[in-house]
Amino acid sequence: MDHPGIEIKGVKPIDLAPHTDVRGTFMEVYRDEWVDETQPIQWNVVHSSANTLRGVHVHVDHHDYLTVLSGLMLLGLHDIRPESPTYGRSSTIELSTEPSRAILIPPGVCHGFYYLQPSIHLYAVSQYFNPADELGCRFDCPELNLDWPATSPLLSQRDQTADSYRTMCEKYLSGHKSVG
Repeated sequence: MDHPGIEIKGVKPIDLAPHTDVRGTFMEVYRDEWVDETQPIQWNVVHSSANTLRGVHVHVDHHDYLTVLSGLMLLGLHDIRPESPTYGRSSTIELSTEPSRAILIPPGVCHGFYYLQPSIHLYAVSQYFNPADELGCRFDCPELNLDWPATSPLLSQRDQTADSYRTMCEKYLSGHKSVG
């Protein structure tokens, strides 16, 4: 695998180095040299309440790059890229500020964010919003093989009415074939 603890090819954790003194903390969260795959064009900050689940989403074209600024996130990952050696594999990782880490998620890797406590995360995308590249399925689809710690999390309207796993995969493959 690319990195120990991450069982999905192409998902890249980047250890961040906080520098703390009596004044507080300084930390670089992104450097171009850390990410060869793509360059972010938009940055976003998200505040989430405890027991919130965002996703599960997947993109045909764009990469996500994210880090947790405060709180605790459980990141669920699932690979739907047929050409990937980790096709069908799922993985979860806790992200917090101890240790500080950023994660690069490539196209074709489904991702969901569950917040165990009030949290703030910073994320970047490599392309502007395009509804055709915003695919998703219900967080509790058994095919994802993700063991979320909640059965009734807070969900957006979009995530409440998300497609089935099969429909999401069909849409991904249809878009993937047209770009690749």
